[in-house]
Amino acid sequence: MKDWSGVGEAYSASYSALCAGTFVAMREALGEPHGRSLVDVGAGDGTLAAMWTAEGWTVTACEPESTMRAVSRRRHPRIDPIDGTLPALPFADGAFDVAIANFVLSHVPSPRSAAAELRRVSRGAVVATTWTLSPSWFWAEITERAGIAPFGGPRLPDDEDFERTADGFGRMLQEAGLQRVEVTELDWTWSADPRALWRSVEGGVAGAGALYAGLDQVDRQRFRTAFDQVVDERSANSFLPLAHRAAVAVSAAR
Repeated sequence: MKDWSGVGEAYSASYSALCAGTFVAMREALGEPHGRSLVDVGAGDGTLAAMWTAEGWTVTACEPESTMRAVSRRRHPRIDPIDGTLPALPFADGAFDVAIANFVLSHVPSPRSAAAELRRVSRGAVVATTWTLSPSWFWAEITERAGIAPFGGPRLPDDEDFERTADGFGRMLQEAGLQRVEVTELDWTWSADPRALWRSVEGGVAGAGALYAGLDQVDRQRFRTAFDQVVDERSANSFLPLAHRAAVAVSAAR
């Protein structure tokens, strides 16, 4: 799996805004907080935790990566993220009314064990998301134009992986023991700042960052040239309109 160590600043400057695109769909699925508690597992730089807090939820942020927690504390000082990793969270059974995992279950060694752990710590709903059209399509265009092989990092073994579709995500969650799982797909266009995208590359974020880190100087220049060309072709008003799609799954209270 992709190593996310040390990427807090670069992630916060780039993909944090994209990943927050699921917030409205999750909020509508859960309704008003009415005094309920929520744990945001894999909370990253705290963007979503702060959004849930602003909506009136009692929020606990849980994030295993130290630089993510550091950025979260600086940006959202009222939220003190806890160090915790799926599938062994440091919480009692049924500690929260809701458990959230936004774009997390595809980044753990055992998605089913991780989903079962979300179920364990929630006495109510579990909400999880995954990409069905991820940012990788954009970087695949860059690598093809640069004549560089795309990122081919380690993948989940067949018995742990799941089909990256809305139906496949729902089946995986049901296999993990979640009940009455409803999955919808959300499409949106992210207006990305090219400078922030390039910072994510240099900062080692996601597959593109891992790929770039392993290139020699010549291939890095080819990669950058291809990036600049695609940005010039696709940009509108200095931003890149990039289409994305995510599956948003909500399981009923147990």
